[in-house]
Amino acid sequence: MMKPERPVGLIGYGAYVPRYRIAAREIARIWTDGQGGVPVDAKSVPGPDEDTITLSIEAARNALARAGVAIEQVSAVWVGSESHPYSVKPSGTIVAEALGATPWVSAADFEFACKAGSEALTAAMALVGSGMANYAMAIGADTAQSRPSDALEYTASAGAGALLIGPAAEAVATIDATVSYVSDTPDFFRRADRPYPVHGNRFTGEPAYFHQIQSAAQRLMSDMGKTAKDFTYAIFHQPNAKFPQAVAKRLGFSDSQIAPGLLSPQIGNTYSGAAMVGLCATLDVAQPGETIFITTYGSGAGSDAYALTVTEQILERRNRAPLTEAYLKRQVFIDYAVYAKWIGKLVMG
Repeated sequence: MMKPERPVGLIGYGAYVPRYRIAAREIARIWTDGQGGVPVDAKSVPGPDEDTITLSIEAARNALARAGVAIEQVSAVWVGSESHPYSVKPSGTIVAEALGATPWVSAADFEFACKAGSEALTAAMALVGSGMANYAMAIGADTAQSRPSDALEYTASAGAGALLIGPAAEAVATIDATVSYVSDTPDFFRRADRPYPVHGNRFTGEPAYFHQIQSAAQRLMSDMGKTAKDFTYAIFHQPNAKFPQAVAKRLGFSDSQIAPGLLSPQIGNTYSGAAMVGLCATLDVAQPGETIFITTYGSGAGSDAYALTVTEQILERRNRAPLTEAYLKRQVFIDYAVYAKWIGKLVMG
């Protein structure tokens, strides 16, 4: 269990989800003639002018609005993603510039598949917890890739969650402790010269997602002397609707505990944004004194688990920015042809 010397917490939080959607049944219409089941109802699709950077900026602006902290006081802007627009050029500098944080700020990109955002979060906890900075921004954002007709095409979506870390005394939710668990498990990967990721097949599921999440979650609860019943809410990485519900049940969490943060049926898997957007949705309804357990997951593979306690300050700051539900409700559905055009699936030889 890791805890910073200086107590830290979330000063502000913000989510962003593109308005465009494609129904899973529309994807099935193209590839399976509509036969068989689908893993989600729909997924979010980035507009033609949206990418990981623009999503990050929107989410970070919401976090700053809730925090009420001047951008000049933010010492770090760190963006976690597996779909950075540039192979050689940081997203972090562009996001920091757009927010007005430059030039005296640390900016960097983090990568660890779907838990790149929580890697940035743990680093931000350490930066603030050490006393080197008062505020640091951690962002998880993705516009996920998927090969046409692959199972991932039904879920790989777009979204971003941003968390501004600062002193616990100012927080809407304190971060009480965290653990990280990693192993070399090749369940999912994409080489730099390839357009789409591939599955490690037999490594997917039990040895990857379930083992990593259960290991991290069980260790944190054990170290804290707590069980699932001691938490009001829980959020787990959500590559689909089935996995987070199954792992929650294994760990002793009920459907009602995970309901506020379970967004994948509506918007798919936002990858680095998945658990963080789920956390934002949970904070939107949480009350002072309630507790939140969150465990992220990234292929390759590893998990970060965190325990949070909501404070009285949530009541005053919550409505300073759009609630996550507002982004879920604004839906413009598109067909597969428009989706393929916007996502760049039509490659001319």
